[in-house]
Amino acid sequence: MKPILEVQNMTMDFGGLRAIDSVDLSIEKGQIVALIGPNGAGKTTFFNCITGIYTPTSGDIYIYPRGKEERLNGLKPNIVTKKGLARTFQNIRLFTSMTVLENVMIGCHAITKAGIMGAIFRGAATKAEERLIVKKSYGILEKIGLEKYVDELAINLPYGAQRRLEIARALATDPFLLLLDEPAAGMNPQETMELDELILKIRNREGISILLIEHDMKLVMSLSEKIYVVDYGKKIAEGTPEEIRNNPVVIKAYLGEEIDE
Repeated sequence: MKPILEVQNMTMDFGGLRAIDSVDLSIEKGQIVALIGPNGAGKTTFFNCITGIYTPTSGDIYIYPRGKEERLNGLKPNIVTKKGLARTFQNIRLFTSMTVLENVMIGCHAITKAGIMGAIFRGAATKAEERLIVKKSYGILEKIGLEKYVDELAINLPYGAQRRLEIARALATDPFLLLLDEPAAGMNPQETMELDELILKIRNREGISILLIEHDMKLVMSLSEKIYVVDYGKKIAEGTPEEIRNNPVVIKAYLGEEIDE
């Protein structure tokens, strides 16, 4: 099967520091894939290269959203988003003084057609598009389970709900691939369980592939079909959860002696 994302021999240098060192990664349609490794291993840098925040020093990033090859290297983040990649961040980045609905609407605006003139003069087409955005945004909140907070300011949401709102905003851009940077960070066990269910729902019901960075090994092992492990910017292993669990190189570098069940 042709991958929907293929990273080939990607390297990222910052001056004399090599943060990513010749890493390959691929994701197939409908897969949930995890990228794990110790703090400072280069995981978020890897995300930043894929999503256009950084331009890799070398290597290639290809997507195949409709079977047609497209190269992402050097594209700006907003263009990468329009091509179907959406992400969340390790640190929550909501518009806290805006409502929950408005936060999701901002995600929709990344793919709207109305330009500056439409926003200024607000013709019939612009107003119709705004109504569709409101309807679409509310529908996403229903899918995520946040509709009861629709008119609340984002800052007033419980922590776990804020994390879910970030995912809702990312979904508003109509991605085929969702990149989640430590989505369970700071969550309690109940919130983590709900996140597990939500990620599966997004994959199963929406057909969206998932690439996640996560330190919660229970979440990683229960969700992922394939896991990539990086250490000091280099890929040291890839495989199924069972293969990674029993890989002595991974155990030594990251997982410790065992994973608690």
